[in-house]
Amino acid sequence: MTLTSRIETALSDAVGRIHGKGAPPGFAAAMHHAVLPGGAWVRPQLCLSVAQACGDDLPEMSDAAAAAIELIHCASLVHDDLPCFDDADLRRGKPSVHRAFGEPLAVLAGDALIVMAFEVLARAARGEPVRAAGLTLALARATGMPGGICAGQAWESEAEIDLAAYHRAKTGSLFVAATRMGAIAAGADPEPWTELGARIGEAFQVADDLHDVLHGEDDLGKPCGQDAAHGRPNAVADFGVAGAIRRLEDILGGAIASIPACPGEAALCAVVRKQAERLTPVAPARSVA
Repeated sequence: MTLTSRIETALSDAVGRIHGKGAPPGFAAAMHHAVLPGGAWVRPQLCLSVAQACGDDLPEMSDAAAAAIELIHCASLVHDDLPCFDDADLRRGKPSVHRAFGEPLAVLAGDALIVMAFEVLARAARGEPVRAAGLTLALARATGMPGGICAGQAWESEAEIDLAAYHRAKTGSLFVAATRMGAIAAGADPEPWTELGARIGEAFQVADDLHDVLHGEDDLGKPCGQDAAHGRPNAVADFGVAGAIRRLEDILGGAIASIPACPGEAALCAVVRKQAERLTPVAPARSVA
């Protein structure tokens, strides 16, 4: 199976469990809307790519890790779109959850998706409890306080923003979780994979800032100009468009250099190069080699 097929199967299995007898149908529909059809699945693909690079001896464990990461990401998008935050009408080219199902169900859908992510890991624990425990801890740290995506969202409500901490938490945390969890799922030491996740997370933040300025709503499938509208820090504001693109290429070059020696090193380099081309909005990432 391709990586996307594995991710889709794992997510479909997880989401399928919410449609059981006695489930509130509107609530179940809201959760389904938030997850499927999915977006680019960058984080779960990175997780599976690292797992494959490390041997991927328990595919069901790495599939669970990838699905759990994506469910947390989807929950963060549901909450991020709420009127109390971005008040966004679109997500992935369709109405955001609170626009389609109302604000109360959107809040609950985001909450329930977080719970579902940890349920997916708990189900996988039957096969290898030690690895599942490591996955659970890694995902919890990437989700909560003090450095997870919840903390990242909270920085937007502070009087003064620590920009580095904000970006590490809101964007970087799930990328670090993706690389570390891929290694854990395959029985490898996660520590050498931390830098790769951090660098890809930083690159993704710069790329998102560029796309927010350079592209329209039809291209992004979500509102653009959000950073300017909400007065948030932005790499384009700091470096200009050309400077931000150079910064992005430097980060991606460092990401490839940080990949640890492993059996699947060459294949993983190819995956990161492909992401580099996808992320860079104006020209191919020529400096990434």
